[in-house]
Amino acid sequence: MHSADNMPAATGLIRPALPPALVVICGLPGAGKTTHARRLEEEMNAIRFCPDEWMQALGIVLEDEGRRERIEQLQWTVAKRPLRLGQSVLIEWGTWGRSERDHLREVAKGLGAQVELHYLTAPLTVLFERVQRRGMEETPITREDMERWARLIEVPAADEMNLFDRALMIES
Repeated sequence: MHSADNMPAATGLIRPALPPALVVICGLPGAGKTTHARRLEEEMNAIRFCPDEWMQALGIVLEDEGRRERIEQLQWTVAKRPLRLGQSVLIEWGTWGRSERDHLREVAKGLGAQVELHYLTAPLTVLFERVQRRGMEETPITREDMERWARLIEVPAADEMNLFDRALMIES
């Protein structure tokens, strides 16, 4: 039998007691949400939730908004457990509506997490070029789609950004 006194000290196993963070990544298609989230996932040792990846893995077309909504609901249900346990989480859903961002922020705060908002933006011509290059969608995104979505997104204003523990606007 080994006593605790004779055990070698474990290095690198004890993390500082920092509160977990929920990072909400907001932006239109082509803004760089996934690239940004993948970088943060490594830097923060966080769990990343991306509906596009789940939909592709399940053979669901990205344009299926009903299934996307159900996947996002499932992802949020799953994401709350790691937040409760002290693990940081990244949500890269686009989160175009303020009410959706408010809900995520309020629930995460109730779980004891810090909450960040990262709003990624670029000119429409750049966004359109990027989505054309990546060609992920079964039905290609048109310039008219991008213009319509730019009118639909509720861009986070200063008053909303002030509600987060940290808020960034990133021109990508």
